[in-house]
Amino acid sequence: MNDLKDRVLRMSGSAVIKCMRCGKCSAACPSYDEMEYHPHEFVYMVERGDVEKLAASESLYKCLTCFACVERCPRGVEPGKVVEAVRLIAEREQGKNRLTPGDIPALLDPDLPGQALVTALRKYTK
Repeated sequence: MNDLKDRVLRMSGSAVIKCMRCGKCSAACPSYDEMEYHPHEFVYMVERGDVEKLAASESLYKCLTCFACVERCPRGVEPGKVVEAVRLIAEREQGKNRLTPGDIPALLDPDLPGQALVTALRKYTK
């Protein structure tokens, strides 16, 4: 087993080996059309140890962390937690932040709730 796979499994607490690749998680994903890799693919790629490709993917930042995929999984795999773990690993690499706090105000809608700001800072900063 490689180190990145071990880190993702430990951070997510997800048993990716239980995934039967039914696709119910991806069917529930509101960001499905925007993602290069879908929730069920994330789980499978982590299972195979292909975390580097996921960490470089834009799909990490398309995930809304709504956990609809977690609710739909019949085996309790929790794909959203896998995505979050890979995102955290990617963000913790020095100089790999997707956005800086200064970038966020230009992307905001005036009607956006304040909680979205906190979530954005949590996701896109160290």
